Amino acid sequence: MGKDNSKKLMWYNLGLMAFVSVWGFGNIVNNFANQGLTVITSWILILALYFVPYALMVGELGSTFKDGKGGVSSWIKDTMGPTLAYLAGWTYWVVHIPYLAQKPQGIIISLGWAIFQDGTTIKQMNSLTMQLICLVVFLFFLWIASRGVTSLGKIGTIAGMAMFIMSILYILLVVTAPAIRGVQVATPNITLNSFIPKFDFTYLTTLSMLVFAVGGAEKISPYVNNMKDPVKGFPKGMIALAVMVGVTAILGSFAMGIMFDANNRPDDLMMNGAYYSFQKLGAYYGVGNFFLILYSLANFAAQVSALVFSIDAPLKVLLLDTDDRYVPKALTKVNDKGAPINGYIMTTVLVSILIVIPALGIGDFNKLFNWLLKLNSVVMPLRYLWVFLAYIMLRKAIKGKYHSDYQFVKNSRIARGFGIWCFIFTAFACFLGMFPTDSAPFTSKWLFEFGLNIGTPFVLLGLGLILPKIARKQKNEQEEMNSTN
Repeated sequence: MGKDNSKKLMWYNLGLMAFVSVWGFGNIVNNFANQGLTVITSWILILALYFVPYALMVGELGSTFKDGKGGVSSWIKDTMGPTLAYLAGWTYWVVHIPYLAQKPQGIIISLGWAIFQDGTTIKQMNSLTMQLICLVVFLFFLWIASRGVTSLGKIGTIAGMAMFIMSILYILLVVTAPAIRGVQVATPNITLNSFIPKFDFTYLTTLSMLVFAVGGAEKISPYVNNMKDPVKGFPKGMIALAVMVGVTAILGSFAMGIMFDANNRPDDLMMNGAYYSFQKLGAYYGVGNFFLILYSLANFAAQVSALVFSIDAPLKVLLLDTDDRYVPKALTKVNDKGAPINGYIMTTVLVSILIVIPALGIGDFNKLFNWLLKLNSVVMPLRYLWVFLAYIMLRKAIKGKYHSDYQFVKNSRIARGFGIWCFIFTAFACFLGMFPTDSAPFTSKWLFEFGLNIGTPFVLLGLGLILPKIARKQKNEQEEMNSTN
């Protein structure tokens, strides 16, 4: 009886849970800033050709490895062994370094909008000065995390829900504003051609931002086992998720086209677009900066919570769930609050480099913000490669070796084809995302950005190959010492 009660999630419950955890208003703003109204076609293509198979593969992996506590690392360990499982765990942690380097920017920008109610104060500040302030902010919240503060997670959840509700309201209020408030559409002469992308090299460099936006479906993999009818319910839930993402992405992008001229987009739309949007929304409905202040404060709380959580949780998964063959023992040392303090020091060194060095060669703070966001869109999706690799190996395994209550596709060859397609597409999008598009090719600024875009993922992933060698050396030294004693 207890077993039946535990399996009570319906397909619509799963779809809504996934929607809240995967989707955010920033995804709409950033991709509209990249592509304008043509992003509407891009959303349809990315959801149908990439997101739906990705989410359904994740469901099968979650159903197959019910007891795996390490997520993707557990999937890789079962299908490919412990060494690659460590590398998957390392990738999942290390891709958070650019993310951690940008979070302080988001905190300062949201606080600046809440206090000054405009974006010029922050935007006009010297980039190196701003990045040094960001470093101080990061170190402060690293100290908070090291004290074992966990209550911020609850605050972040409430703030995240508030932002989510405001994002849905924004879309509804803006799309209906021309009819009920007489608002003039900012983008002139919208026709069918306004939505058709020009499939050139510049367009291809924006694909990583779309992949970045729809990624993260593996967060919902554990819930497949709590469903009333996973075989029928999970695909229905994921298709419902894709429909909800598609509707909000399309209507949200159209709403942005109502507010901003899609053919002449502000250069700071990625940095300040969400705040401009809520400021304009307040003007449409005669409530001043009410929506802006509410969104800024909610975003501030959500950014702080995300920063503290991302400092702590991925690092603990890597260091405390990996054996001493791969991670030097010193890194696993914890303080009296349970925080891996030496791991925090390693995080601090890497994040500090990524905060300060780019400020020396990339223009103003707005350009620096845009660059770091685009770097995140290149680095973060690298972790999804392990998801697709695990799926390919799962469906390559001998029939009967693994059991799953839910299968995405019955035919193993077709299933592997989907896994290979998603793997190749992700790698392709990440690679092309490395090419800068906001400066002339082969100028000193272009070369500086391109060098950082290529060097950062290689250095971060390469460090993961060094740690096992250090761990092995230390272990051999310890064994020699024990044998001589």
